[in-house]
Amino acid sequence: MFASPSIGRLPHSFSSMSCFEWVLDSGASHHRSLDSSSFTFVSPSPSIPVMTVDDTLMPLAGVGSIITPRLSFPNVYLILKLKLNLAFVGQLCDSDDYLVISSSSFCCVQDLQSQKLIGTGRKEIELYILDE
Repeated sequence: MFASPSIGRLPHSFSSMSCFEWVLDSGASHHRSLDSSSFTFVSPSPSIPVMTVDDTLMPLAGVGSIITPRLSFPNVYLILKLKLNLAFVGQLCDSDDYLVISSSSFCCVQDLQSQKLIGTGRKEIELYILDE
């Protein structure tokens, strides 16, 4: 599993994470971001609560897309009260654009069309943090 219940109790070092960093998450239902400025567009959503891993309800502000220099994230939930961005592994793999591989200490994301390695990440306290 990529993310764990540890997300609900983040260590102090994670509170200093950039809003541009992403955590790979195998338990989420959608990509989730706290940074409205990183979206290419956002469609406002009715105030539907989204449950987090620690059973906290957070309001959904909108749904949109984020494009980073290496990855595209469609169908991203904008949740302003999140502490970090979550990239749902299932959503990445279901797009047929990416392959996600993990080991005990790191992970990588490969673009299937170009066959290029487009992202790597390090494991920190049961979480895989994608390098910028």
